[in-house]
Amino acid sequence: MPNVTRSQPLSALPVGPALPVGPVGPKAPALAALLSVVAVCGGDAVARVFPFGPRHRAVNDLANQFVPFHAHLWDLLRGRADGGPLLDWQGGWGTSFLPDYGTYLSSPFAPLVALFPRGDIEYAVYGITVLKTAVAAAAMTFLLRRIGPAGVWWWASVLGAAYALCGWSLAEGTYNPMWLDGLIAFPLLCLVGEWVREGRRPLLGPLVVAVCWLANFYTAYMATLGAALALLVRLALTDSFRWRTVLRAAVTTALGIGLAAPVLVPVFLGSRHAYPGVVRDFAPAAGTDFLARLLPVTYSFATPAAFVSTAVPLLAGALLFRRDVPGRERWLGAGLCAAVALSMQWGPTHLVWHVFATPNGSPYRQTFVLSGVLVLAAWSGLAHGLPDRRSLLGGAAAVLALTAGALPSPLVTPWALLLAGVGLAAVAGALLLPGRGRYGVLAALLVTGTLLGQAAATTAYADRERLSRLDDYPPWDAEHERRAAALAAADGWPAYRTDSGLPRVAGNDPLLLGGQGAAYYSSHTPAVLTETLAALGGGWTSRGRNLLSLDNPVTDALFGVGARWRDGAVVRTDTYLPLVTVRPPGPPPVYGPSPFRNQELLLGARVYASPHAGACPVGTEVFVWSPDATGTARLGDHETRLLGGGPKRRAALASLGVQRVPGVKPDLPDPGGELGCLDHDRLRAAVTALRARSATSIHVTSSGIRATLPPGVGTAVIAAPRIAGWHCEGAPATSYGGLLAVPVRDGRLSCAFRPPGLRAGLAAGALAALLLLGVVLAGRRTRHDRAIASLTAAPVGGMTSAASRSAGGR
Repeated sequence: MPNVTRSQPLSALPVGPALPVGPVGPKAPALAALLSVVAVCGGDAVARVFPFGPRHRAVNDLANQFVPFHAHLWDLLRGRADGGPLLDWQGGWGTSFLPDYGTYLSSPFAPLVALFPRGDIEYAVYGITVLKTAVAAAAMTFLLRRIGPAGVWWWASVLGAAYALCGWSLAEGTYNPMWLDGLIAFPLLCLVGEWVREGRRPLLGPLVVAVCWLANFYTAYMATLGAALALLVRLALTDSFRWRTVLRAAVTTALGIGLAAPVLVPVFLGSRHAYPGVVRDFAPAAGTDFLARLLPVTYSFATPAAFVSTAVPLLAGALLFRRDVPGRERWLGAGLCAAVALSMQWGPTHLVWHVFATPNGSPYRQTFVLSGVLVLAAWSGLAHGLPDRRSLLGGAAAVLALTAGALPSPLVTPWALLLAGVGLAAVAGALLLPGRGRYGVLAALLVTGTLLGQAAATTAYADRERLSRLDDYPPWDAEHERRAAALAAADGWPAYRTDSGLPRVAGNDPLLLGGQGAAYYSSHTPAVLTETLAALGGGWTSRGRNLLSLDNPVTDALFGVGARWRDGAVVRTDTYLPLVTVRPPGPPPVYGPSPFRNQELLLGARVYASPHAGACPVGTEVFVWSPDATGTARLGDHETRLLGGGPKRRAALASLGVQRVPGVKPDLPDPGGELGCLDHDRLRAAVTALRARSATSIHVTSSGIRATLPPGVGTAVIAAPRIAGWHCEGAPATSYGGLLAVPVRDGRLSCAFRPPGLRAGLAAGALAALLLLGVVLAGRRTRHDRAIASLTAAPVGGMTSAASRSAGGR
């Protein structure tokens, strides 16, 4: 290990005037990446969590969204998906895919899933998660080395890894892997700020911004705010604050975001068309809980996971007590950390951090920025050498005071206090050791051991707590392989749909298992899809954005479902309609409160018999509609579990089997619901009549549909939701009971889908590219003119130009 002394200067962010630095080699970033991988994998191994043990990782959105969407990306990259980059024919009966891509899959790391077998998609997502953590560590280390001298490299590695192994990364980012792109973005955007300050990299800066915003716009927005604050402090500390620099930073950011506009604009408009869910008011966490999350081995869903290795708060606290550091540097560095922390607890600034909308889930998604500025403050202290005993004592006192403030919190665990205490002693001891020879090696081992021990323990604790506190789902196994194979064997798209059915594995089973069903879960779940499905008797979770498969013969007929998974096998039926049918002239159906009547309106025929005295006629199939009920509904020996109630859950209408004994009433949980008595003979007759008026040929593309229609007039109805973005030749696309429809004109139908905002985004991207080219060319022209002027300048005060000296020499 290199020597470290208390008098050795380092240049860091935020610091005084920049000191000369050597080239940044790969050694320090590589060590930081290795440390992060060892800590994450070691913690998972201790917890015996996938892929190191029997406990699975399939919780919440990781199981519901990220794994299925990556499986769909695998299918797209291998040419096996139904749909393309603009339109997904598999989930939600046909939905816009570009907003989902921009939200979940636009990371540069996402295509790596194609390197794995599809059956190993969970391994692929885990590998990408660990890789992102490692890259975040390397990126922060590179930033620290870039703004500091070439001498002391292992401290940069430890602090870079500490940033990547912050509590937010270990507790939140690990099961929301798209957020980890923001963890990478923060140091990269800080690096862009350095280039802006120095007037360098006019082309690379906007490109880095564009990649960060494309990878995950949500956390990139937070990272941009954090990097902007760090740049302002940097400018204030270096006496180089110029409004021109601030303007250049704003232009660089705007150009980068503009380059990403072809994806960002459709994502924004996709959110505008999404089902709203439930709006929550922000409630700040208790101060003791906030402080408790600074400790290792703590967990809570609604508090900020602000833990970062004890070395970081110790060094950041010691900065305040260092007499060898200018006062402005001490107080601005610490003030930035305090300002970010306090802004997380105040409603108005909370909204600023979260794009002016309180999240439905964890309300502290910007916590990684706090970890980042703490690391920068810690590195700033090292800029002036290792702290002396007085400042080290002050830093330790600050850490102990924060810990004491956390003691009343129920989140504090004995392991948290033990690891925090041992870590504080180890790091303080390392900082007191002489920085030469074997003492330097011992110091490095103490600091690195603290980092790895605390991070691995926090990982293991979070792994265990997530499984006990969050919704979990069955992991991919041999049964799912069998189910996927059966669905693939039954697939008949586009002649008919194959529904992945129930019981569900995750919120996006059609993407994960195959087929083309109603199930769909996204931040962009269209409002028209949710409302149409609910009107027809569908169920949901996650406040209307996680739509469930609807197992009902009438809706199966309406949406062309010819096969579905039920009771452990694929069940086929011939009572279904083609994707395109022609309805007679007349107004579209207007839905009411009864899903049974709404189904009949959309079908155009009466197929449900009325129950008599609470019992259905013998021979009909009994369905119950009780969206707010939770419990078991029974009819004879047939029972069905209902799970509804409140804005978060809605139970789908469910079958109670065939009425075989006259007068027997079903036993329903409170509140009681509406009964529907399906006459299958009537349904078959209605389907036969509509088939006579269906398209004679249908061709489905990756972004549209074409069909040849029978002669006559009426309305062509496509069995897909009328989401925004559909355009049809010769006539405007309309809605028929929530489905895509177009008036029949010349016997042909041709409709294409283009996500809203795609054209505007492409135009904005092209404009940004032209402006960026202009900026680069103008910069080169300015530098060229300055070089010519320096060569041709007249002698001034006895000094000659380089050209004059060169001519005289000859």
